[in-house]
Amino acid sequence: MNDERITRLGRLLRHSRIDELPQIINILKGEMSWIGPRPEASILAEWYEGELPFYSYRHVVRPGITGWAQVNQGHVVEVGDVHEKLQYDFYYIKNFSLWFDVSIVLLTVKTILTGSGAK
Repeated sequence: MNDERITRLGRLLRHSRIDELPQIINILKGEMSWIGPRPEASILAEWYEGELPFYSYRHVVRPGITGWAQVNQGHVVEVGDVHEKLQYDFYYIKNFSLWFDVSIVLLTVKTILTGSGAK
């Protein structure tokens, strides 16, 4: 994405994914987890709930900074892509385990170090 509003520093922060670090405060407050479905903006979540069957089911677990959908798909915009992302979220919820979380952490570190998937 070539958005001229993003500064060089902002682009570096996004590419390295360290712009996510302030969310650690949300984890400490108990509002988020390290791993889980990424939270959506309220207005988008409401719209998705009307467009995608069972969308609200993804809220049965605490949202996370990283998740199965993020390491497999990254940022999405189109409704079809959101539907695919939702399938990743459901897979995570159904197969939740410590080892699954460890693999997501390792894939997240790989994404951060290589920049793959950064948008």
